[in-house]
Amino acid sequence: QVQLVESGGGSVQAGGSLRLSCAASGYTYNNYRMGWFRLAPGKEREGVASIGSDDSTDYADSVKGRFTISQDNAKNTLYLEMHGLKPEDTAMYYCAAGRQGKHFTFGERLYLLPSLSPADYGYWGQGTQVTVSS
Repeated sequence: QVQLVESGGGSVQAGGSLRLSCAASGYTYNNYRMGWFRLAPGKEREGVASIGSDDSTDYADSVKGRFTISQDNAKNTLYLEMHGLKPEDTAMYYCAAGRQGKHFTFGERLYLLPSLSPADYGYWGQGTQVTVSS
């Protein structure tokens, strides 16, 4: 059974930093693309950052240069380093894993490319709240 458990959210002032973590279990971790999404009241779910199984990354324009996604395959853990936080970053942040969508094969291995589309993810965590005050 796939499980994704986020942690690291909290309340910070504008300009502050947070590091989110997502512990994954129940599947072969590096056979999936991983992503961070956020949902703010009154807004649609937004893809924030994604990392493919080849470690390539993609970011939403709104967070480029401020957020960094990374993963530790040995620990089955996904991270999101957030710096220069702004009030508009306030949202519930979700970790997701998926195998749909863009991919390529090299030899016998399938590599999943990063994606900011929720449709390319089949597994979701429960979320962790990030609140940024001005």
